[in-house]
Amino acid sequence: MTSPGSAVDSLSAAIKCNIIPNQEYLLQGSVLDQYVEVLLHRLRGLCDNVDSGPESFNDHELCFTLRGNTPNSSMVLPLRVRRALDVPDAPWQLRYVGQHELGDKNRPTAVRSSIDMACSSTIVEFLTELGCRVDFEYIARGYMFRKGRMKITVSKIFKMGSMASKPNESVEPISQSYLVELSVLAPSGQDAIAEDMRIFAEQLKPLVQLEKIDYKRLAHIQ
Repeated sequence: MTSPGSAVDSLSAAIKCNIIPNQEYLLQGSVLDQYVEVLLHRLRGLCDNVDSGPESFNDHELCFTLRGNTPNSSMVLPLRVRRALDVPDAPWQLRYVGQHELGDKNRPTAVRSSIDMACSSTIVEFLTELGCRVDFEYIARGYMFRKGRMKITVSKIFKMGSMASKPNESVEPISQSYLVELSVLAPSGQDAIAEDMRIFAEQLKPLVQLEKIDYKRLAHIQ
């Protein structure tokens, strides 16, 4: 059995060698409901899984925050827990997502820290015991495509009714559009990926405009 010390050493060495994919390169956009089938048809022609078609998903996601335990602490740790409603036996997913690192204006994509791990269904109870609180939750239904290392998801986002006893009950779409995300999870320092993503995004115009979103700017607008 590997000792905890050697496991930590191995993890540290992997991070230093840029083996662990801990950066997400991301572009986002949206497409109106009436045009989503045209977009899906375009993606079928551009992506790798042409014969089998896209992978569908129906996921429930809870977004937690863990705040500092002192009055003057400004630390906020965002965590996400996702489970597949259509595959009950699949492991749950715990994900840490950092703030967007927009960098200079010439960078083609947004970049953020991201760490994913599989976990059991007791993760919600565990996070609650740690002091995490649920900020919001939603249902995401849609399709996932692959193009090399790139992942493309087309998702319809639903809010859950307050009286629903199960996630699939009493759901309501939050808008008349689908969220489109183009992402790559990779080790730090592989910025060449961003240019490949920009080229791929150009092929989806004018159906969808994939951009790097500055959420801080949106917060000021609201």
